[in-house]
Amino acid sequence: MLENLFTSASAAAINLVLCTPKILEDIFNSKPEWVQTWIQQHQFTAVPGQMLSIPSENGQIKEVLYGSDGSTGQFARIAQQLPQGVYTVADWGDLDKQQACLAWALSSYQFTHYKENDAAVKAQLVWPESVDQQWVTVAYEAIALVRDLINMPANALTPAKLAEIASNVAAENGATCTIVTGETLEKEFPAIHTVGQAAAVAPRLIDIRWSHPNPLRTVTIVGKGVCFDSGGLDIKPSAAMLTMKKDMGGAAHALALACMIIRLNLPLHLRLLIPAVENAISSNAMHPLDIIRTRKGLTVEVGNTDAEGRLILADALYEACQDTPHLIIDFATLTGAARIALGTELPALFSNNLDIANKLLSCANQINDPLWLMPLHRPYEKYLKSSVADLSSTGKSSYGGAITAALFLEKFITPSIDWLHIDHMAWNLASAPGKPEGGEAMGLLAVFEFLSKEFTLTIF
Repeated sequence: MLENLFTSASAAAINLVLCTPKILEDIFNSKPEWVQTWIQQHQFTAVPGQMLSIPSENGQIKEVLYGSDGSTGQFARIAQQLPQGVYTVADWGDLDKQQACLAWALSSYQFTHYKENDAAVKAQLVWPESVDQQWVTVAYEAIALVRDLINMPANALTPAKLAEIASNVAAENGATCTIVTGETLEKEFPAIHTVGQAAAVAPRLIDIRWSHPNPLRTVTIVGKGVCFDSGGLDIKPSAAMLTMKKDMGGAAHALALACMIIRLNLPLHLRLLIPAVENAISSNAMHPLDIIRTRKGLTVEVGNTDAEGRLILADALYEACQDTPHLIIDFATLTGAARIALGTELPALFSNNLDIANKLLSCANQINDPLWLMPLHRPYEKYLKSSVADLSSTGKSSYGGAITAALFLEKFITPSIDWLHIDHMAWNLASAPGKPEGGEAMGLLAVFEFLSKEFTLTIF
């Protein structure tokens, strides 16, 4: 795919000049008089997003001036605006060329599984020197995988299909995959079974393992895989169901992160756990105030059947602890409360180790994949009390929902094991260059950057 977007150095490449008003002022006087006149007549002032093509004597485009906003993300917009041709950037300034190339690549993404792809590639970028082309390719493919999986309709991406895709990805990357289902799932992972038992396609737990030949650390990734969430008997309003095919966004992120780890060969021992279910309505659906048993043995009173994600994660997180990894990371489209607190574009981060959390936040800022640290506020544990079970899944308070959900999950984490929990939207409400409406990777690159630059090199 990327061969259509990038090319090797070309003598015929058109020079793309990233202009600010100051840069434009500096280069204006170095241009021939006719070019100065051309710039003035076209009223090019280097406003961000403004573009001006400068022709040669034979009428071909010789140079393109582009009003730069100083971000790497602008390259998604640039790629969409430029006319057909091969382009090179001579002066990158302080821009991160690698992230700019990724933005350029993402400009081409479309979900075209069910329609003809009518987006012809118009512009190619000459690979800049010192850019890790493999990283750009793997990162693009991982983000495309996240988007594709989330964008797939629920009738196509059932728990069984998600397991099939995960199994194929594991095989392609030299990993092993085990699928737990049926009576074994019911006995050993009762919360996952209970949530998914009402659906026509049975629930299952996807378990993938891979190891570097010389692993330095062990990490287990968990992803919430609710392939569709009707809300169960506490049924959602119809408008709220329109994006519920994205409720397996955590699973998509977990699988994509595993792909990046394996393909870029991080020195890790990796395990990936995805509880895959559909939260459906049937005669055997779980009821509000049912009491269910978890893999840990704790009993949980179901406060609301629409809070199913934390139930399946409870079993998966407890299982993740059994190998005593150095770190557990989970991704989940878990709470509307996190969206109310931070909006749809800023994922909430929770952790039982603030040193690790702060290192992840630093990496998130460096890679322009933001996260926001939220507290595991202990006094709110009172909201998880139940008079008839060990825990309530939701409690009786409507306040602090993202925090109480994280506190619930923490009950299934061994205290000595470091844990990162990311509660994200995984969806763009509207289209922007390089970020079309629909499924979106949020926190993926930040976590990979942390694992590659901090986690494998540092003992906490």
